[in-house]
Amino acid sequence: MRIVITGATGNAGTALLRRLQAARSEEGADLELVGIARREPDVHAAPYQGVEWHFLDVGDHRDRKALEAAVSGADAVVHLAWLIQPNHNRKLLRRTNVAGTAHVLAAAETAGVKHIVCASSVGAYSPAPKDQRTKEGWPAGGVKGSHYSVDKAAQERLLDNFAKQHPEIVVARLRPGLIFTSEAGSEVGRYFLGRLLPRLLPRKPWLPLLPLPNELVFQAVHADDVADAYWRVLQQRAEGAFNVAAEPVLDPNALAWILKAKRHLPLPLAVLRAVVDVSWRMRLQVTDAGWVDMAAGAPIMDTGRARSLLGWMPHKSSLEALTEILEGLGAGHGREASPPLTPR
Repeated sequence: MRIVITGATGNAGTALLRRLQAARSEEGADLELVGIARREPDVHAAPYQGVEWHFLDVGDHRDRKALEAAVSGADAVVHLAWLIQPNHNRKLLRRTNVAGTAHVLAAAETAGVKHIVCASSVGAYSPAPKDQRTKEGWPAGGVKGSHYSVDKAAQERLLDNFAKQHPEIVVARLRPGLIFTSEAGSEVGRYFLGRLLPRLLPRKPWLPLLPLPNELVFQAVHADDVADAYWRVLQQRAEGAFNVAAEPVLDPNALAWILKAKRHLPLPLAVLRAVVDVSWRMRLQVTDAGWVDMAAGAPIMDTGRARSLLGWMPHKSSLEALTEILEGLGAGHGREASPPLTPR
């Protein structure tokens, strides 16, 4: 099976390459791996070795011919490429995330690819009550105010239209919760705290008091478990949407426990949003208020479909995944071989 992976050097892409390399060496899977990225990794380092590499920008129309060439001959395309920063440049984000998805779908159609697997997100869903589990049939209309969520919803519409127009092509999408692993610590720090603030964190972050809104209830999953879900979709040529998250559901009390805070202090959601918005507009930090909107509105997913149809089961709990990312954030962990995952 020839598998093309866009965004192959990022957090999820690196984990997927690691899983596919294991499938090839340990399970005897006959795989040809093709990686697409904007920046070149160390192609002699694991898990990037033994991969055919193409360096291009999926959102740049000038790279469309190169993209078609990279996808040529593929049995499956896994589209992971996504841009989170600079979030002050909305046009650039839209170009990469939405136009980039359209370019990948067009290239796959031209190349005659029969299986497309796309990285969606819990953030694609419309708001839902936190006290119920949401299945894949819940509307994927996004959360207003969040550029990430709005673009993920737009991506979902592209996938829906493509699947209707091309019933002969199997289209799948994974909707994971927050994807955590220690080696993404430095990357997550740059994306959500900037380059300065992570350097001020202790190696093992802790807070004596955690002021957070009660509405910030969310799900997480380890990157290696997400990668295993992608591999199962590819193996089984699975179709449709799959929610992917580990247990337990995380809330401010769980965060307080992990951060060894004495107590959680409920903070009004509007206060947190205002503080984040003002500091972002003043460019004091890099996270815009849309992330607060999405965290408060995104549903709690039911993962039964992935477990029953794919036979998927996470090996690490959400608490373990969260602990890893916090330790990686404090220590500035990363992966030298990957430009996006460069350690601090």
